[in-house]
Amino acid sequence: STYRRNNSPPPPTSTSTTMDEQTRITDAKSPPAPAPSTSDLKYTFNHDALQKFRDSKPWMEDPKYFEKVAVSPTAIMKMMMHCHSGVEKGMKKGGNPIEVMGLILGRPDPNNPKTLILTDVFPLPIEGFETRVIADDQDVINHMISLGESLEKCRHEKFMGWYHSHPFDVGAHPQCFLSTTDLTTQLQWQRSEDPHGNPFVAVVVDPLRSLVKNSPVLQAFRVYPPGYSSPVPNECPDGTIVSDEKSRLERWGACWNRYYVLEMEFFMSNLARRVMGTLTQNFLWMRVVGSTPMLESENRVRFPDRVFGGVDKVRKVAMEL
Repeated sequence: STYRRNNSPPPPTSTSTTMDEQTRITDAKSPPAPAPSTSDLKYTFNHDALQKFRDSKPWMEDPKYFEKVAVSPTAIMKMMMHCHSGVEKGMKKGGNPIEVMGLILGRPDPNNPKTLILTDVFPLPIEGFETRVIADDQDVINHMISLGESLEKCRHEKFMGWYHSHPFDVGAHPQCFLSTTDLTTQLQWQRSEDPHGNPFVAVVVDPLRSLVKNSPVLQAFRVYPPGYSSPVPNECPDGTIVSDEKSRLERWGACWNRYYVLEMEFFMSNLARRVMGTLTQNFLWMRVVGSTPMLESENRVRFPDRVFGGVDKVRKVAMEL
């Protein structure tokens, strides 16, 4: 054969395929990428739309503007681990469980204006007892300032809430409420942050009940501005009407008419959901089968009401027949 000049490769034959053609063929055979789910969309946001929403501040005109909080897996796991550590620390010292506190990172959601998205949390070096968690120590304040400055360099969200634990006795009701001290703290945060486009939220965790039920027990709250009163008499923070004052105080504390509950939902990406589904199916099914809900005091207290409710439904059906 004749030696080719400059050792150049032979021209492609009619059966050869170029790299671009191979790429087009591969792309044609590949299935289209699935559309992002609603949960996936919570991991990203439009900066301009978010800033426009912050500037509009519709929550300043409506004391009950926000209705829901969406909590990420990172936030809920770190909150529960921190609150459980306070229980263990107090019990190891031979005393009562210790209340702990932390800050919440997140943002309002321009796509769902009534929702606040909680993306991450950061524990604070604060410990207390019996609804006396107060962040007024100078070392704690310096820690919060330093943490905020560090996060501004790497995160687009802001501190827009705080959480703390109520590790009290496990009774018929969750220990998720705002004490007088909690209410004062939350009101100060809202007065400071809300007017600057950063609506603040309070989350209370019941770590003892969470351990008993094997699931997170927590609630989110916003405080009414001074001078606002609910137009509905005897309306509790969760929207129920309870005429008995003792029942209101036992469940919601002395400030039961000064704040309200936000609905809470949890979100995770499609990939994380598939992984958790596999783990639950393969490893956690025995927990569901082996659980006995009627042993919980909450279900024992409510059981008679459920029985009477069932009887009423049966009677209505019988009358219709």
